Amino acid sequence: MLSAYPLISLNIGKVRSGTYKGKETTSGIDKRKVDRALALGELGFEGDEQADLVHHGGVDKAVCVYSYDHYKHWEAKLDRSLEYGAFGENFTVAHMNESQVHIGDTFSIGTAVVQISQPRQPCWKLAMRWGLDELPLLVTTSGATGFYFRVLKQGEVKTGDELLPLQVHPHRITVEEANRVMHKDREDIDGLRKLLAVDALSASWVNTFSKRLERLVNE
Repeated sequence: MLSAYPLISLNIGKVRSGTYKGKETTSGIDKRKVDRALALGELGFEGDEQADLVHHGGVDKAVCVYSYDHYKHWEAKLDRSLEYGAFGENFTVAHMNESQVHIGDTFSIGTAVVQISQPRQPCWKLAMRWGLDELPLLVTTSGATGFYFRVLKQGEVKTGDELLPLQVHPHRITVEEANRVMHKDREDIDGLRKLLAVDALSASWVNTFSKRLERLVNE
């Protein structure tokens, strides 16, 4: 029987102004726990916002997910305790790690149904939030990136719900493996082809991998 994954905290946030490296900026990375049921639509949760709609949000990145299992490591690195939503995630989950789930896996939660679309790619806004410029790179190289859900069925979700596995994608390519091909073994032609064969992979990652594969094949 497949495991259910507890939703420890459901987090949302509004766009706020801030300063990074002397420049004024805006971000919705400051997510806070919500203790009521929220409507989850195709583009995410009611009341949640993203400042940069080119790189954040959208159908393939409606819900950002991060495992609480990683928090202890980052608390030691940052020398501080971290509250739920510390990585800008909508779902703080337990035991749902990058090596255990696959691109295209589907889950029910509350009355909604979601599907893993791609790993998360941490950006400079994480560095801005915690005052550590190298944090996005550290998160990426650690493999503890988190990942995104697209919404297959809209519904309501609340803290304390469980992510119940519905279907494991038949290709069984883990989020960890997708991160490896994207960031570490960038010239792995076989790995690129296997990922491009996953129909559930996000459009942006398909675009990146297609261009990379074409370049490698033509070299």
